[in-house]
Amino acid sequence: MQRYVMAIDQGTTSTRCILFDQRARLVSVAQREHRQWFPKPGWVEQDAVEIWRNIDRIVPQALRESGIAAEQVVALGIANQRETTVVWDRRTGVPIGRAIVWQDVRTEELVAELATRPGAEEIRDRCGLPLATYFAAPRLRWLLDSVPGLRARADRGEVLFGTMETWIIWNLTGGTDGGIHVTDVTNASRTLLMNVATLSWDQDLLAFFGIPPQMLPEIRPSTGDFGVTRRVVPGIPIRAALGDQQAALFGQTCFSRGQTKCTYGTGSFLLMNTGNSAVRSTHGLLTTIGYQLAGEPAVYALEGSIAVTGSLVQWFRDNLGLIATAPEIETLAGTVEDNGGCYIVPAFSGLFAPRWRSDARGIVVGLTSYITKGHLARAVLEATAWQTREVLDAMNADLGVNAAAINVDGGMTSDNLLMQFIADVLDIPVNRPMISETVSLGAAYAAGLSAGYWPDLEGLRRNWHLAAQWLPRMDPAYREAEYDNWRRAAELSYGWARRP
Repeated sequence: MQRYVMAIDQGTTSTRCILFDQRARLVSVAQREHRQWFPKPGWVEQDAVEIWRNIDRIVPQALRESGIAAEQVVALGIANQRETTVVWDRRTGVPIGRAIVWQDVRTEELVAELATRPGAEEIRDRCGLPLATYFAAPRLRWLLDSVPGLRARADRGEVLFGTMETWIIWNLTGGTDGGIHVTDVTNASRTLLMNVATLSWDQDLLAFFGIPPQMLPEIRPSTGDFGVTRRVVPGIPIRAALGDQQAALFGQTCFSRGQTKCTYGTGSFLLMNTGNSAVRSTHGLLTTIGYQLAGEPAVYALEGSIAVTGSLVQWFRDNLGLIATAPEIETLAGTVEDNGGCYIVPAFSGLFAPRWRSDARGIVVGLTSYITKGHLARAVLEATAWQTREVLDAMNADLGVNAAAINVDGGMTSDNLLMQFIADVLDIPVNRPMISETVSLGAAYAAGLSAGYWPDLEGLRRNWHLAAQWLPRMDPAYREAEYDNWRRAAELSYGWARRP
């Protein structure tokens, strides 16, 4: 009987279920989008119940459309949008309001206030992350402070906290009827609550943020036993969970120290494998867990997170109406030779790595009567490339060596103009594998490896095949002049949202 591995990729805008065969070929895909809410400026929310219902639809659909029976699936791996925060009632399974998404900046005032408290200076040393609105702990603290009665319920153990993989696993394994409350080290490392050295919840950090420990899931390695599905399609072993960007690192088979990938999606995320040692950044990057195989030491990574890349194209399409579909932006940008002196800084929710300016807001600079929608389209794409350059420069500075190449994946990699511009501004080769959706593949790889479906990491490496490569060809003087213009534009975005 032919056997397969299933991946659930719970992303920021949609959730997918994908089946892979032993040669890592995509056999079946089912996908559903979910709604985003923006109730106030800087607030971003989702309905965790809607996401769960979508999973209830797409998992059977992926099996049905491929003609595969549940018993042919040897393992399920889950990848998820990280930092998005869900709190729900242990007894009823009903969430306490909507999930607060990783892009949300409502905790800006709280973070500023926490930064003045004793112990704030120790946070980065303990968890590898700066105190910022980006991470889950301030959101959880905000909920405990803002929802009447929630703290008392949390103290009594009546409510549970998790990021999306925790919510999904709890529901898949029974929900209110014995659901397993777990997370993995990669997602736990994004909360500001896990000690990056011990890989356990840090009691001092819990005390600093005022988080009742009984709310928290059990931390496990990225591969291993996460239970067996009892709902949706019963009987499938859940063998892996990783945050989406760590899943992409795994899917790109970046198993060696120094290997680097960037995923271009709603936001973009550059990760570099730093081996079994945590590299402390002095240039605005994050020290995070890359992955941990069951029974083995954790593999660490440096990460640079860019909040707005693909979502800038969506804004250009949906809010401005200058294109009808996202792929049209490449055609429109190709109608002009350059940006005409126009630069877009998409600081919709502040700027992430390496600047970390939550007071920044999006701007367009350099407008003249010469500028057309083609120039604006080009400036949209170039914003992604320049933000990538800033992160890679910071990463090279932290490591003391320059990256030799970068592996890319995600939906935006189908845009050849953008990929060429990224190669030009980074001045290194940009490589895209045959399977560009490596978040799902990484979750499948981790689960299949755990279940013995694939024998070892080297076997996974052999599945990686180059589909496209872009080589730099931009004049160096022009590159640096344009980079200087971009940096000046980025600095102009500061201060539009007053810092508390």
